[in-house]
Amino acid sequence: MKTTLLAAAFMLLLIVPASTLHANAQTSGQSYSITGAGSTFIFPLMDTWRVQYNNLHSNIKLNYQSIGSGAGINLLEKKTVDFAASDAPLQPDEEAKAPGVLTIPDSLGGITISYNIPGVAKGLKLTGPVIAKIFMGTITTWNDPAITQLNPGINLPNQKILIAHRADGSGTTYAFTDYLSKVSTDWKNQVGQGKVVPWPVGTGAQGNAGVADIVKTTPYACGYVELAYAYQNNFTYAYVQNADGNAYVEPTIASVAADAAQAGSNLPPADGDWSKVSIVNQPGANSYPISTLTYIMVYKDMGQISGETPGRAAQVVDFLNWIIGDGQQYATSLLYVPLPDSIKKIDQQGLAEIQFNGSAVSAVPEFGPVAALVLAVAVGSIILVSSRTGLKLAPKL
Repeated sequence: MKTTLLAAAFMLLLIVPASTLHANAQTSGQSYSITGAGSTFIFPLMDTWRVQYNNLHSNIKLNYQSIGSGAGINLLEKKTVDFAASDAPLQPDEEAKAPGVLTIPDSLGGITISYNIPGVAKGLKLTGPVIAKIFMGTITTWNDPAITQLNPGINLPNQKILIAHRADGSGTTYAFTDYLSKVSTDWKNQVGQGKVVPWPVGTGAQGNAGVADIVKTTPYACGYVELAYAYQNNFTYAYVQNADGNAYVEPTIASVAADAAQAGSNLPPADGDWSKVSIVNQPGANSYPISTLTYIMVYKDMGQISGETPGRAAQVVDFLNWIIGDGQQYATSLLYVPLPDSIKKIDQQGLAEIQFNGSAVSAVPEFGPVAALVLAVAVGSIILVSSRTGLKLAPKL
């Protein structure tokens, strides 16, 4: 009996730390607010992550500002947020302003060519060069021969195409103009690629939601809209010719994943140079060509962030590890592609490098009242049993 009690007490000592390690702030009553800002592209998924993580850890709240990738990177450079989210990797000039940043891919998504043509269903066929001409203002009406020849049997109206584009610094714009630069020499030479470009025509709006609102409310409008926003608003959208030139591909989870699979095998480490990474227009019969990685940017040493503490830094790392792990289960229902294992491995290795003022960031057990009581019982039992059995485990008091 005494041996059994002693064994049980030892088991309590082992179980208590393990059971409280990841719920440390929960049991102690410590609350943390994690701050992030940037991409509107990722907002539907990020907001779901916010809710689901808070359901698991009610003391951890995420304050995410969906203000556009460019604005998020700007706040990261100023060291006023725990992390930034962007659909574009850091460019050399941004890396110079924010040295020591890790790039953590958190999802994959598609960019649709959404349109509002009364009486015309989804599936209008478009090629890359035709899309470039539409957004350059070279093709100005829906019944232009360049469009009608691709869509025999569809009665396209003699109506002006009303272009909607992003007005803010946008990772979605970066990915979209990356695609246009690859399929059109004219676009590459005259407009180029970037989070902000000199749009030849169209009306600007803030965020994916702003462009989506213009397309939704304006007959004959056309804009580039993230896949989740297009589905949520029941948009009609184009089937885009693949890189092989032999099929018109609908933007779906599977077709975006097919595009990403061709590009995802040779990515840099989290602390490497991501400035040239692109997954648009990859080969494959089922590859949707306007696809992009989305990223979290976080400082390798979080001690330099204004107001940061070791405790909050640990919670940020836990949250980001959850995003790339269990959090991926929420991607598919919102029309994002879950990360493949090869990218998860890059993320895990990167997050393991995060420090606070030169020291490794790790979760530290903090015992709440219940855990402390159980621990006290366990220790007391060991002292009592050992003193009566002669095992000499009791300390000299």
